[in-house]
Amino acid sequence: MPLGQNDYIWAFNEESFMENFIVSARKYRPDTFQTVVGQASITSTLKNAIKNSQLAHAYLFCGPRGVGKTTCARIFAKTINCQNLSAEIESCNECESCKAFDGNRSYNIHELDAASNNSVDDIRNLTDQVRIPPQIGKYSVYIIDEVHMLSSSAFNAFLKTLEEPPHHAIFILATTEKHKIIPTILSRCQIFDFNRIKISDIASHLLHVAKSESVVAESEALNVIAQKADGAMRDALSIFDQIVSFSGRNISYKDVISNLNVLDYDYYFRLIDLFLKNDVSGSLLLFNEILDHGFEGHHFITGLSSHFRDVMVCKDPVTIQLLEVGGEIKEKYKIQATRCDNDFLIGALQIANECDLQYKASQNKRLLVELAIIKISQLTLKKK
Repeated sequence: MPLGQNDYIWAFNEESFMENFIVSARKYRPDTFQTVVGQASITSTLKNAIKNSQLAHAYLFCGPRGVGKTTCARIFAKTINCQNLSAEIESCNECESCKAFDGNRSYNIHELDAASNNSVDDIRNLTDQVRIPPQIGKYSVYIIDEVHMLSSSAFNAFLKTLEEPPHHAIFILATTEKHKIIPTILSRCQIFDFNRIKISDIASHLLHVAKSESVVAESEALNVIAQKADGAMRDALSIFDQIVSFSGRNISYKDVISNLNVLDYDYYFRLIDLFLKNDVSGSLLLFNEILDHGFEGHHFITGLSSHFRDVMVCKDPVTIQLLEVGGEIKEKYKIQATRCDNDFLIGALQIANECDLQYKASQNKRLLVELAIIKISQLTLKKK
């Protein structure tokens, strides 16, 4: 059946939209030290090294995935070649070197993926290339990703060049597994350990991204995304894109927990109230409701342990800062903490933790969790 004129227009618009869409992890990738999230100590050290002209010839950036290792390496490479540094030691984005970097046509920055280029021949090609001085700027920067994937012979071939490179060459090695790198390589590098990004920092950055994309998002929803990302900003932005595709321009807490298969906080709050009333039947029925929603017992028991832990940290104003939730949910934790005594929380944590440890070995997993629920339900009954 031939397409009508309106069909052609729709198809063209859809194709244009698909071409123009850029995932958030790339679109909002930091391009200055100031925009890097959660690594203030590292960015400050690198800026001071540039300011004082104390650049090392080799750096090792290590840490979990998605925390900014390669991003910081690129920013560092761009900044040291900038011809008009700002007072804050940031690149100007106007000189020829910065424009070449932004246009992906810079010959000063070379990236090598060690996962697919891990042989001795690949390293020999690199060492031959290192001898060539840069045409624009002062330094040629060689960023080697996943450097732990190099073979032992490739590491050995790289040693001499890494120790005594030409004055214009700087190596930045990035890895998620520092323990796999041989000590002779480690001893030749300045080592920077990147931290997992805090949940509050991830949630704050997601709010900035949401505003930039004209997306309305509940703070609890962004907090759940941040928790699910496990300290990786790239993962958080990928999940954010997934949720936007699911729910459109309005992201609610309910949309997030249903799409990510996260157990609602409300179940745990209701369950604790039933425990305090020694309501064994109600607790078992609520657990059955959770199973009917598709959640498995192990997911439930680990979540219950985390909930008891969060209630416990709310008991003391000093430790309340360890609670990584905000808004209305934080107030619910505070209220529930006033109703739970320490003996109950410690006993419940011990029972839940024992259940967690025994879960994989158990033949009847549902019965194991139900026994844990019954024991917790009777904790305050024994005291009475």
